[in-house]
Amino acid sequence: MTASESPAPVGANESILLREDRDGIVTLVLNRPQQRNSLNRELLTNLESALHDIANDGNVRVVIIGATGSVFSAGHDMKELRATPTLENYEQRFHQSSRVMRAILGLPQPAIARVQGTATAAGCLLVASCDLAIASAEASFATPGVHIGLFCSTPMVGLSRSVARKHALEMLLTGDPIGAEEAARIGLINGVAAPDELDDAVEAMAQKIASKSARTVALGKQAFYEQLDLSMTDAFDYASGVMARNMLTDDAVEGIDAFLQKREPKWTA
Repeated sequence: MTASESPAPVGANESILLREDRDGIVTLVLNRPQQRNSLNRELLTNLESALHDIANDGNVRVVIIGATGSVFSAGHDMKELRATPTLENYEQRFHQSSRVMRAILGLPQPAIARVQGTATAAGCLLVASCDLAIASAEASFATPGVHIGLFCSTPMVGLSRSVARKHALEMLLTGDPIGAEEAARIGLINGVAAPDELDDAVEAMAQKIASKSARTVALGKQAFYEQLDLSMTDAFDYASGVMARNMLTDDAVEGIDAFLQKREPKWTA
């Protein structure tokens, strides 16, 4: 998505976050290309507000998060952070960023990161916080805080829950960037597309998910994250209860009947 495609503005600043609604798919676009789409306070505020609205919108089935320019996001706006060098300011900004990431995870709708360029530090965290991610072959990913004496501790939370421990620690301890193919290999993203095929790849995934029962997808997404921190026994007990309740929903009844009758299901949500 480029600025010329004219999604609607979100928030007080008409250019900082763009939104497009189409066929149950919402695309949110970071639009601070001159600042490498760094996550300043205003952009985070607008993102948090947009995510809250989307979470309560039953018409939205999938969310895509993208960016304009050559950089997906360079992470936190360091100039803004350093302008007020107090513990209170730093805690507020990092907690605000963490709320946005938790809001993405808490959405009933799946979120797909469309990564057209570099994603570093909190920008890499934004990718890791999305449920799915597809990147251009030209994209790269890094948690480079160690280079400047600032360990990427909040990006670590998302990264360590997306990739294996040693891969996460290598990125965090060296600060070195990895390419899109390596990011796919270690599980940070789902797939890689040629730059001119990225939009089609993201759209295909979004449409595939949007065609499913929204109620079932929301239930499944919540259950996926809930069971991750449980013991194996507790996870099976929890998941068994979820499936039993799921079986009683209108869409499960319709879906199973359609399967048995060899026809396409008609979802209620």
